[in-house]
Amino acid sequence: MEKKYSSASELLHCGDSVQTLKVSTEAMPLYATTAFTWKTLSEAEATYQRVEQGYDYTYIRTCNPNRDALSEVLTFLEHGEKSQIFSSGMGAISSTLLTLVHPGDHIIYSNCCYGETLDIIRELLTGYGVETSCVDFNDNQNILNAVRPNTKMIYTETVANPAIGLADIPTLAKIAHENGALLVVDNTFTTPIAYKPLDHGADLVINSLTKFINGHSDAIAGSVTGPKDMINKIYHVGMFLGTPSTPMDSWLVLRGVKTIELRLPKQMANAAKLAAALEKDPHVEKVMHPSLESHPRHKLALEMFGSNDRMGAMMSIVLPEDVKKMDDFMSRLHLSHYAPTLGGIRTTFQNPCTSSHRHNSDAERRAAGITPGMIRISVGCEDADDLIADFTQALKAFD
Repeated sequence: MEKKYSSASELLHCGDSVQTLKVSTEAMPLYATTAFTWKTLSEAEATYQRVEQGYDYTYIRTCNPNRDALSEVLTFLEHGEKSQIFSSGMGAISSTLLTLVHPGDHIIYSNCCYGETLDIIRELLTGYGVETSCVDFNDNQNILNAVRPNTKMIYTETVANPAIGLADIPTLAKIAHENGALLVVDNTFTTPIAYKPLDHGADLVINSLTKFINGHSDAIAGSVTGPKDMINKIYHVGMFLGTPSTPMDSWLVLRGVKTIELRLPKQMANAAKLAAALEKDPHVEKVMHPSLESHPRHKLALEMFGSNDRMGAMMSIVLPEDVKKMDDFMSRLHLSHYAPTLGGIRTTFQNPCTSSHRHNSDAERRAAGITPGMIRISVGCEDADDLIADFTQALKAFD
């Protein structure tokens, strides 16, 4: 489109076709084929040459129209130059780290990240001779103190999983760039609808597309977005690792992302209302959501997101560490259920010590603010008053 429209309008028309296929359809077709075929050697050679320039298709692992269409949408949403679509969020994370960090390099990472992100840094990267520093990102001085001459990357999440800490992206970018390092940001909890890290100095942004971007709990994929030269390098490593997304998952996520401007604002507004209500409940020891004045970085959240109802749909609460009463509380909920994922249209919850961070030690978890009584909540599209009423009645299990 030549004329510039609103982000919501352009999103609906972005990624609807693939230029080289010379077709126009109302919905993006599913190209469920492992390969495209030719009749002659010269035709094959010409096609491979076009593929090297990004203009044609050969084999499913190296190139696919559905991945390309979804890549166009993520590039648009995150304000990047190029995106690559992977088989999962962890596929995107592992391919990115293995491309950009090498033996002898040093990486600074947040102590409060998704559990398997911590695992890959602590187990895989250190095994390859990469030096690592685990830091509390709630204080920027901690990052400054951790910088070394060989620091090559600072890695964080915009909003931390699951303690809902907030990373000061502009300051982190300044620290990284003044020390010759890259800032890589996992934007899964906020998505580009709420915050665009590349606009604030990040070099690369990663998303687990399985979550809010797809929004329907029926597909798994991940993405990395940034400058073309870096994305091209990550693409080649992804080809070797076999981490590109399947056509079906790319097709499903592309369908799901078309409604994100309708879904996510409601979910974010619901989260702010639910957080405010639960903070007043006497059975809840602590509520973590950036919209709350009690959040240690609420002022930063206002600078980053603008308003309380745009601060993400993820929140966490801390309950008394009584397993029997926690089980009773969970059983009483009608509109929410335990699920080891997040970002769907229905409200779900999980206990990080049982699920996402079960492989981390108790000391590591507590250092990141994760206790056995923590419940991470992914707020859905239900009526906010219904959610509040449901959680309120269920919390009476702690009477």
